[in-house]
Order: sequence, then structure tokens, then C-alpha cells
Amino acid sequence: MLIDFEPGDYVINPANKDWGVGQVQSIINNKVTVNFENCGKKVINVENLNLEKINNNEN
Repeated sequence: MLIDFEPGDYVINPANKDWGVGQVQSIINNKVTVNFENCGKKVINVENLNLEKINNNEN
């Protein structure tokens, strides 16, 4: 699986938009650690949940 994120990228979780904007902290295999503004740090398996990359100026 190709992961199109790198640390520092801003993302949202379309399934849980109330989490707010998150910033990618690290990527290990298929697990992306993201620090979201409204719910803190989450480790997300991108095989089970799709994240959507956004531009920094959109948040």
C-alpha cells in the first residue's frame, strides 16, 4: 500500500470531522500517528481508515 503522507502534512479524518485538523507525526508501516486539534494523538491504520490530506492554509 502506498502512503501519500509524510511528517508535517495536515490531514482530516472524513469519517470523524469533529476531530479537527491533524498533523502527521510519524509513519511506521501502515500506521500513521496524527496529532488532531480536538482529540489529541491518534495512531491510525491506513488500511482501515482513510485520511484526507489538506493544504496548511485550509485549516
